[in-house]
Amino acid sequence: MVQAVINIEENSNRVLNIVKAKYGLKDKSEAINLVVDTYEENFLEPELKPEYVEKLKKIKKEKGIPFKSEQELRKIIENA
Repeated sequence: MVQAVINIEENSNRVLNIVKAKYGLKDKSEAINLVVDTYEENFLEPELKPEYVEKLKKIKKEKGIPFKSEQELRKIIENA
């Protein structure tokens, strides 16, 4: 665990107090951890599983069926 002395604005302090109270946390450190974890889940790009990366590579290598118009594609689909 890392300890840090931080300077935060008054509004940020109020938000941390609200998060702390809402989730029944012991201290502001837990509130900060919850906010950071929530940010990570919602805004940072998740790591892709290696199996999924392999699947994407296979899909990327596949060739599609060429068609010139919507009607031609419809015929291909209906005859399949």
